[in-house]
Amino acid sequence: MSFLDHIRVCNAYGPADFRPFEVDGRVIGHVLTGFMLRLAAFPDIFQVEDDRVLLRPQFHTAAERSAAIRRATLALQKAGVLPADHGEDYAVAEDWGKPTLFLLDRAHVSAFGLRAFGVHVNGFVRAQDGLKLWIGTRSLDKSVAPGKLDNMVAGGQPAGLTLGQNLEKEAAEEADIPPSLARTAKPVGALSYRMGGGLGLKPDTMFLYDLEVPESFIPHNTDGEISGFTLMPVEQVAERVRTSFDFKFNVNLVIIDFLIRHGFLSADSEADYLELVNGLRRG
Repeated sequence: MSFLDHIRVCNAYGPADFRPFEVDGRVIGHVLTGFMLRLAAFPDIFQVEDDRVLLRPQFHTAAERSAAIRRATLALQKAGVLPADHGEDYAVAEDWGKPTLFLLDRAHVSAFGLRAFGVHVNGFVRAQDGLKLWIGTRSLDKSVAPGKLDNMVAGGQPAGLTLGQNLEKEAAEEADIPPSLARTAKPVGALSYRMGGGLGLKPDTMFLYDLEVPESFIPHNTDGEISGFTLMPVEQVAERVRTSFDFKFNVNLVIIDFLIRHGFLSADSEADYLELVNGLRRG
């Protein structure tokens, strides 16, 4: 296999299986054709047509839209169509920085094919024998990618927090990183992908940060989502990504981006270099 295989996995879906989901005259998501039939059971909330689904225009505010969609998702949970709430709302918008159209529990975002955002932090150490990355192992009771390898810190972007606030929160919960150290994380860009899944479509964007930590710092998980951490030479991390699916699917992209930015992958050494660079921002 190759690094490029991870780009392909994270961008695999069948466009013909989806139809646009519109709110206030704007396409903000895509729903599976089968899910359209489920939404048709709520004609007072959704207008389901042959080639699209619209949220009824009588819901004018974010609060009204949130409440209406919430009624539908609660009923669909009871029917076994949607999973239980995660307990964390995402702010749904046309794009990053645009006004919030409504709030939706993160467990149901992919059912509507809505773009979700998150933060991923590469925690690294400049050791005497080279650059090393702190790699977490996801708990076996995680609903997504249990037991897979992960970044030192990562998390979805909930409503009501800035990226910086979310980074500090996740850093404390996942790796017991003090706020003073978390605030030294450097924003280094973003990547995106568009991936099909069991519920629907994941057009996700991840904001990336590099956090250099001292050799004396050892991360400890505090929320039960990570079973442990390992400090790995970056060359070993690169080889695991290149030759396996040991990491959570989207974490592979974060690490590939890190390898490119820090010069461990180059156009001279990697035949797929341009496809990798372009593929990291395909979604």
